[in-house]
Amino acid sequence: MAKPSSREMALARQARLAGLVMAVTIVAWVVLGWMGREFGWDPRYAFLIDFSALAAFVWALIVTFRVWRQGKADK
Repeated sequence: MAKPSSREMALARQARLAGLVMAVTIVAWVVLGWMGREFGWDPRYAFLIDFSALAAFVWALIVTFRVWRQGKADK
């Protein structure tokens, strides 16, 4: 088996980072939503949490799409 190139390693690192961001975002979104309901936070904080999670998901989607496109271009 051939050793992966530095470009392939960089793409793999970016993909792992996007996956980590998605996983942390899901957990944080659920926990902060629960805390907001439990402690009676102002609804504007719920919107802030939701929009922050949405921004993280969009960023991860863009990074994943770029990794996919670059991986296809290399082949």
